[in-house]
Amino acid sequence: MITHIRMKNFKSWKDSGEVKLAPLTGFFGTNSSGKSSLLQMLLLLKQTIGRNEVIFFGDENSLVNLGNFREVIHEHNLDATLGLEFGCKIQDPFTVEISSENEHGFFRKFPLDIDGFTFNPFIHENSRRLSIKRFSYIVGQDPTQQIKYENKGLYGHPRGPKNWNLNSVNAYSASIVFEIPSFVPDKRHFETDESLKPLFSAFEELFSQVRYLGPTRVHPQRYYHWSDKDPTDVGLWGDKVIDALLCAHMRRVKISKKGKEATIEYRISEWLREMDLAYSFSLKPVGALKDDNYEVRIQKSATSPAVTLADMGYGLTDVLPMLVLCYYTPEGSTLILEQPGIHLHPMAQTQLADLFLEVIRERNLQILIESHSEHLLTRLQRRIAEKQIGQNDVALYFCRNTDEVSTIEELEVTESGDIKNWPENFFGNVIGDMFAVTDAQDTQMTNQVEMSD
Repeated sequence: MITHIRMKNFKSWKDSGEVKLAPLTGFFGTNSSGKSSLLQMLLLLKQTIGRNEVIFFGDENSLVNLGNFREVIHEHNLDATLGLEFGCKIQDPFTVEISSENEHGFFRKFPLDIDGFTFNPFIHENSRRLSIKRFSYIVGQDPTQQIKYENKGLYGHPRGPKNWNLNSVNAYSASIVFEIPSFVPDKRHFETDESLKPLFSAFEELFSQVRYLGPTRVHPQRYYHWSDKDPTDVGLWGDKVIDALLCAHMRRVKISKKGKEATIEYRISEWLREMDLAYSFSLKPVGALKDDNYEVRIQKSATSPAVTLADMGYGLTDVLPMLVLCYYTPEGSTLILEQPGIHLHPMAQTQLADLFLEVIRERNLQILIESHSEHLLTRLQRRIAEKQIGQNDVALYFCRNTDEVSTIEELEVTESGDIKNWPENFFGNVIGDMFAVTDAQDTQMTNQVEMSD
């Protein structure tokens, strides 16, 4: 799980400060307040892995396309340094063996238990060429036990593990930069320490489990062809959602709810009924089975005829990829969702909150959302008040942009579900509008009485 993020000189963010993430994290705020940038930072890191580039800003086929360094750096200041940071807890902790030299020149090896780390690269541009100014991996939360691997050296607190002084010049026996291809533009100059390779793998494994679903959806089709391939997710715009469903259907994939097994199709049908979007859906073969052509049939009610997905409203097309992604993606994954439920009616938006809360509990998912939905937020407040979700399992933030600089504030949610510092009138002044309607009606009645006199 990703435990925190931080950005310096990234788009509208001069310095976001450390933004702590929970199993369910929501970012709210006005348009162009910097909400999307918080999520784009993680997508930027994910799409850079496996490429022999310092950082890959993207193209038309990538998760996010940010142009170039000039477009990304705060205020287009090419003399500034771009700082990206994330912290994480890993699913499978491991132990590596560290070699340390004390002030007398004696080496000793000691085990280092790793259950998470913080990664922090700083990137700048010189003569239109990107390079790593510095970067570090930090293991351990306790400052007295913290070990930092920065550029070519391992450093630690003077009273670090086994009381060895890791601040000496020859603190570490190998000269190495961690072998993450994204951040090693020229690996010929660096050696690799075999004992630390599990940390490299942990970085890549973490981001391999990050899935993203954008705010728009592809238009539904009447017929779908299954190519007998297993997609890793539902696609950036939901374009692989039927492939994922067919894969789960043909592979007889089961999910667990409160200890009971069910098919993904069955659980999705339940949610569609709860959201009042459909009674059920099913996958039906079209033509010969060997052709692997299918159609998605939807029943609006228990007695209505089944129609194809293309004949349904856009709300169903909007929510189906989210439902499938929540149950198709492997347990322990991190989902990044932009504007979930943007085309859903208010009741369905509230049900989305319950969907998210269920899968972070039942499937150990982490979900990061950017939203403007008052209904989704209100349902989260209710569930906190009802003690159905702990305060530490939800983190809510409000973003602002003042004079082209974004800032972020964590919303203070009480045990009763109240938000103590919610910005006034962000969702509009509903009560004020109702009073205004009443005043207008009174005025009309008064005018009518005067005219009748």
